[in-house]
Formats: sequence, C-alpha cells, structure tokens
Amino acid sequence: MKTNGGLCSIRVLGRSRLARWWRRMAQKKYLQAKLTQFLREDKIQLWKPPYTEENKEVGLALKDLAKKYSERLECCENEVENIIEEIRCKAIERGTGNEHYRTTGIATIELFLPPRLRKDKKSLLETRLHVTGRDLRHKIAETFGFQENYIKIVINKKQLQLGKSLEEQGVTHNVKAMVLELKQSEEDVRKNLQLEEEEQNEAELKEKRIQRTKRGLEILAERAEMVVDPETTPYLDIANQTGRSIRIPPSERKALMLAMGYHEKGRAFLKRKEYGIALPCLLDADRYFCECKELLDTVDNYAVLQLDIVWCYFRLEQLECLDDAEKKLNLAQKCFKNCYGENHQRLVHIKGNCGKEKVLFLRLYLLQGIRHYHSGNGEEAREYLNKARQLFKELYIDPSKVHNLLQLGFTAQEARLGLRACDGNVDHAATHISNRREELAQIRKEEKEKRRRRLENVNTLRGMGYSTQAAKQALHQARGNLDDALKVLLSNPHMWWLQDSDPENNSRQASPSQESIDQLVYMGFDTVVAEAALRVFGGNVQLAAQTLAHHGGSLPPDLQFSEDSSPTPSTSPSDSAGTSSASTDEDMETEAVNEILEDIPEHEEDYLDSTLEDEEVIIAEYLSYVESISSAAKNN
Repeated sequence: MKTNGGLCSIRVLGRSRLARWWRRMAQKKYLQAKLTQFLREDKIQLWKPPYTEENKEVGLALKDLAKKYSERLECCENEVENIIEEIRCKAIERGTGNEHYRTTGIATIELFLPPRLRKDKKSLLETRLHVTGRDLRHKIAETFGFQENYIKIVINKKQLQLGKSLEEQGVTHNVKAMVLELKQSEEDVRKNLQLEEEEQNEAELKEKRIQRTKRGLEILAERAEMVVDPETTPYLDIANQTGRSIRIPPSERKALMLAMGYHEKGRAFLKRKEYGIALPCLLDADRYFCECKELLDTVDNYAVLQLDIVWCYFRLEQLECLDDAEKKLNLAQKCFKNCYGENHQRLVHIKGNCGKEKVLFLRLYLLQGIRHYHSGNGEEAREYLNKARQLFKELYIDPSKVHNLLQLGFTAQEARLGLRACDGNVDHAATHISNRREELAQIRKEEKEKRRRRLENVNTLRGMGYSTQAAKQALHQARGNLDDALKVLLSNPHMWWLQDSDPENNSRQASPSQESIDQLVYMGFDTVVAEAALRVFGGNVQLAAQTLAHHGGSLPPDLQFSEDSSPTPSTSPSDSAGTSSASTDEDMETEAVNEILEDIPEHEEDYLDSTLEDEEVIIAEYLSYVESISSAAKNN
C-alpha cells in the first residue's frame, strides 16, 4: 500500500509538471502567432536592416519593436523580444536556405520529430529532390538515430512512398515533414543490446500489424463482392443511418469499403492512444475516400474522418504539420450540414433526435478553438471553446443514470447513447434502447435473408450453365430479380465470358456428344448451329437451347468464334494456386481478417460514443490559456 501511494504521488507530480510545460508552450505558440500576424500587418522584414546588421547580428531597432508590441499585447517585453528574435533567426535561416537551393538545387525539409526527441523536436534536413523516399528515410534514420524500417514519414498529409522520387510526390523546398516512430525508445535502450532487441521485436510486431491490417481489409472488401454464406463467412457491408444495406456502384464499392475499414482500424488505435499507428491508417482512409467523390457530401463518415485526422495531429503535438487544419475542419462542418440538414432537421427526421451527434460538434468546436488559439486569434478561440464547453454541459451524463440502465441489462455504451438521445431521461432511454435493439435485430434478419436469397439465385443461374461472375453481374443489374437477371444474360451474350476462377467451371467441350446434338436437332435447331452452341457452352444442352431459342435459332455474333480464336478462360492467381500451400496462406488470411474484425465495433453508433473525459480536460486547459492571456494583459 505504501509503495502504491508513493507511485501515485510521483504520477501526480509528473502530470503537474507536464501541465505547466503545456501551458508555457501553448502561451508561447499563441504569442508567436500573434507577433507573426503583427509583423505581416506592419510589413516588417526582420531579416533586413535596421533589425538585422550586415553580419546578420540583431540590430538595435528590434528592442524598440519588442517594446512597441509588448505594450500592444500588454505582456512582458523580454518575452516578446526573445520570440521576435527567434522569428528573425528563422527568417534568416530560411533566406539562407532559399539562396542555397537556388544555387545548388539542394532543398531544405523542416522535420517534426517524435516527442521523445522534444529538445530537437523541429529540425532541418538538406536533400536533393530527385532522390527516392527510401533514400530520404535512410538519411533521416542515420541523422537522428532511428531504426530505418520502423519510421514513417508524412508529407503533405500523405505517407511518403519509398519507391518514388521526392519530386514525383510533390515534395518541394521548405516543405514540412512529420516523422512517426513505430516504437518508443530511449538513449540507454540503444546502448543495451538486450533491450534493443526487445524494442526491435516490438517494432516488428507493430509493422506486421499494419501490413496485416492492409491485407485483412482487402480480403473483407473482396468478400463483399463475392457470393458467400453469411452464416459461415465474415464480410463487410455498407449500411445507411438506419442500419440497412445500401447499393453502391461497383466501381466505388471496394474503395469505400477500404476507406471505411481503414477508418475503423485507425479509430481503434485512437482509442488505445496509439496515435503514431493511427495516423497512417487515417491517411489511407482519406486517400480511398477521395476515390468516391460523389459520395463524400452524402455521408458523415468523411466529416468524422477529418475530425479524427486533426485530432490525431493534435495529440501527436504536430499541428504545425497540418497546414490545412482549417480547411479540414471547415470541410467537416460543411459535410455535417449537407448530411444532417440545416439545424439537423434531416437527422431528426431520420433518427428522431440529434442528441448523440452533438458529440461530433463538441469535438469540432474544440478543435476550431485550439486552431484559433495557435493562430493567435484569442477572441475566436474563446468563442469556440465556450461553445464546446456549453455542449459538454448538455452532454454530461450523471453516472447514477448510467448505473440504473446497467441494472436493466444494457451496456454502458448503450446507456450513454440512449441518455444523450433522450436528454438524460432514464425511462425514455430504456425504451429507446429496447426499441433500437428490436429494430436492428429485424434489419439484420432481413439483410441476412436478402443475402441468402442472392446466394440461392446465383446458384440457380450457375446450375443453368452461367458463370458465377456473369450471374452476379446480371443480378446486380436486375436488382436481385432472378427472372430479370436471366433476361439480362440472354440479351447480353458478352456477359457469358465473365470467367470464374475455377477452371472446371470454365472448360469448353471440344467435341459435343452426338446425343446432345440430337436433342437440340429434335427441338428444331440446325445441326451445325447446335454443335457450335454446344461447343460454346461446354456441352450444356439447357443453356445452348435457351440461347438459340432467344436468338431465333442462331448464335449471336458475340458467341460466334472460330476454333483458333475461341475465348479461353482466365483464372485468378489467388484462386488457382495449388492446394499444397493453401493451408499456410489460409491461416495467415484468417489471422489478418480476425484482427480486423476485433476492431470493427459491434454497435453501429460506436463513433458517437464518448465519455468526453479527454475533451473535458482539454477544454478546461485551453480556456485557462485564454484566460491567462487576459489576466496577463490586465496585470500589465
């Protein structure tokens, strides 16, 4: 007990020091932004006389400038002078770098390093732009002591691709780059071989997790396009706000599946506060969402993703790297308005309330307040932070009410969501949760039955001789109607050559049996045409007869091939592989899929559920920063 008490004291002290450090850094960033704003307004060029001498030393005029601005800001003159001097030195450094780039072609990249290198958090690195991403990664690792394979570099809100040159990826002189480390290490870890090996193993596991995430999502996205038994094979589906499956154009469906899958995986890492691994997943989600541009204004997923990306940068203490934080937050706000309607009326019409979605607006206002604060806009920051605080008061949940709902057999998540949907009324929340459970159970039953019918229809068409691919596409065009799908197939012979991966299903019969030819001739078809049709359909009398009857006793031009030019079935490399290595591959795929499924939340509104504990602390912190600026101004 004594030891535990001691540890608690140390942890509290550590937090107190961290809070003071955060306050100092936040106030300094605010002053930097404010002074930069003043310098732009007054068109002052610090790198020129009278603020900089010929030898690049500071000029006497800078002290007068500091006095002027300190009076304007009503804060300490020495602090203002120190910050202006930092801005001046950086301007000279940038000017020197620009001249160096013009004469030598060597660009400067501004690196933002992980928190463990806090003293050297922001550093400059010189490189030529024709080198590859792999070359840059090697140079960064060598310069700052990273293990090369366990860092990721984010430039222009995208992961740096190792195989392409920097120029190809839009990297320019003076660009900002963030370095993410997949492992945590200290100087003494590198000195100790045993600990280093442990850290390396941990990093390897994290890298494997990222690769398994990618493979697992690809498998699940592919399964969504396949015909699988919903009882035995897990797959991903896309549902609307009520929980029902929605039709997505095939060209966009896989991209949307991957986008939403990466987003869910990133959110899972966010919950575990593994921000360094979460960010690459979120950026991958953003990349895939951009392939579905027509859908972005109709679903709130993209807006939530923008909030998650900005939140991740903030928690990594790297907001400086996100030059378009304002753009992302405005995009999120616009998207919410398009999805939910003016004053949320569309959302209320669909769901009956908008209490749960207010959590998203709380985080939006909080991040807007933080961004304004770091941009030197104190009053705007206060406005948004107060809006966030007001929403927090509305959304705060009495723990005793949650306990009451837990006693009724509901989960803590259901309790929080239900109470927010019902303005804190326990009885109404219990009814709301029960009704939602019944509604979702019915929807899932209907969706499962719909998928089972689709599987049966595909099997029916396969039994008539059509390939699985042809059957799926026809049913998609016919919106699931079997009779209409058959008409689609008969009217579009080219679809019959959509091949399956199973060679047995694609084999064509070189010499149809005389018995099959006789059957078709007995039905009234010409002998030569009957034989040609049977060759096309691998001896399937039923399919040959249907086709000839539909096309007036002759084969359509699309199916008239010579012996040498007849189409040959194509096979998928993944499906035609031998069975000798199938067991190992299946085990690896199963592991990858299971790891994804573990992070897919069971509750469809999981993204709306939050205890708001982090938000409460951050709102209070930043409001105190804003207040401290006002207090300092009054005291001066």
